[in-house]
Amino acid sequence: MSRIPTPASIEAAPANAQPLLEAVRKQLGSVPNLFRLVANSPAALEGYLGLNGALGKGTLDARTRERIAIAIAEVNGCNYCLSAHSYLGKNLAKLDDAELAANRRGTSNDPQADAAVRFAVKVVNNRGHVSDADLAAIRSAGYSDAQIIEIVLHVALNTLTNYVNEVAKTDIDFPVVSTRTAA
Repeated sequence: MSRIPTPASIEAAPANAQPLLEAVRKQLGSVPNLFRLVANSPAALEGYLGLNGALGKGTLDARTRERIAIAIAEVNGCNYCLSAHSYLGKNLAKLDDAELAANRRGTSNDPQADAAVRFAVKVVNNRGHVSDADLAAIRSAGYSDAQIIEIVLHVALNTLTNYVNEVAKTDIDFPVVSTRTAA
């Protein structure tokens, strides 16, 4: 059970959050618990949705974004996010089981995506303190400086949701996948 109450419906959420949740429902077909939980603070929900939406317009493809999300959830020990992104990775990004397993290990079976996932894991493990060699490696894999910034922002976005879900112990509303590092 969540340690922070999750509004049971859009109508039960704070009034300023309701239009934002309705937009989520229209886009996804439902409103996952994470969004309703964050709706306790309409400002936080607006900020999360804004960053998420802006990054969705970036140059990293959806498959790479899901790979990064899975790797970061595993590193941070967030069962909610690992469950959600494993579901999204499999059903929307069409990642196969071998790829999902690789992502959980902080790698990818796709050579270019592997560089992005490995770099993202270094960013989170080293709290942003990556080396010149790490930057050279991601660049040599074909990533532009803009894409490197997007990877870092995806790490931050996913760490944000990992932390919210771990603080709240959000009820998982996806098929459950447990991290190896879960507390």
